[in-house]
Amino acid sequence: MNLKSNYLIIDMAQETYKHEGVLELESGEKLKNFQLAYTTQGHLTTEKDNVVWVIHALTGDANVNDWWSGLVGEDKFYDPSKHFIVCANLLGSCYGSTNPLSVNPETGKPFFYDFPNLTPRDLAQSLDHLRKHLGILEINTLIGGSLGGQVALEWAYLLQKRLKNTIILASNAKTSPWTIGFNETQRMSIEADSTWGQNHPDAGKKGLEAARAIAMLSYRHPEDFTLKQSDKEEKLDNFRISSYLRYQGQKLAKRFNAFSYWVLSKAMDSHDIGRGRGGLEKALGKIPSKVLAIGVDRDLLFLKEESQFIAKNVQKGSYHEIHSPYGHDAFLIEYGQLQYILQGFYLEDNG
Repeated sequence: MNLKSNYLIIDMAQETYKHEGVLELESGEKLKNFQLAYTTQGHLTTEKDNVVWVIHALTGDANVNDWWSGLVGEDKFYDPSKHFIVCANLLGSCYGSTNPLSVNPETGKPFFYDFPNLTPRDLAQSLDHLRKHLGILEINTLIGGSLGGQVALEWAYLLQKRLKNTIILASNAKTSPWTIGFNETQRMSIEADSTWGQNHPDAGKKGLEAARAIAMLSYRHPEDFTLKQSDKEEKLDNFRISSYLRYQGQKLAKRFNAFSYWVLSKAMDSHDIGRGRGGLEKALGKIPSKVLAIGVDRDLLFLKEESQFIAKNVQKGSYHEIHSPYGHDAFLIEYGQLQYILQGFYLEDNG
């Protein structure tokens, strides 16, 4: 590290943290010697009090500047010249972290279908090991959306007073039957692929394409599809929306795999911050950090009422809403509204 003024300069880089030891999972299973791919960028103050930790959603990765470019980066709201920004690829994902295609140290062969079940609580535990490895004692801001919001909420419970601000976008305290139903239909699509069950990295690939198409119906809103996918000419077949959904499925299948999709969608289903802690309200009431819950008015996957529930039951909670025809995906798109909400949240500390 190069000392400059009162800052420790840390250049943006993708690195790999290798945990030597056993991660005890909620299921009772154990995962040995896992690894997490992560990026860091920006300046860490000598006090190490300017950490912003971002947690990605279902198919995201550690390169937050790529998928949240309107919020993170040079001259953006979270600017590396002011913040030390960390983003790790979640355990189970296929962008450098231990996942079902990784080699099982017990057998010397890929896990494939033997990869253990994960929960957002497990994912939070793995991130906390990385935090300790980086020597970070306190996180100023922990922020995540969708599955990333579930993990952030679990980690906020774990971190307690080592966390100052928690920002949960389009997420919940417990996954609803509605959301689980969406995820189950996607896994059924993968199961229907005749290659699913084979020990091959591309197993379930066509099923994954169909799963992504189903997911897009929950990520967006009918208003958005009506505006952008309506056909101008009269036709009987080959509708614009059909081509769009097929394209989205093929696009994901080129960069992701059915194994990680299966594991992480199952993790999302299992989310319940009140499990083993006396219920949702009691668990949320033990989170001491400031919590900003942001809902989306037209979110069909994580209803805005679920975000309102979080804000109502934590010790220091507030709720704000994004108004958008994009539905659930609005937290990845509506940068103007997000920045306005975030500015107000941080100004409360200085008001």
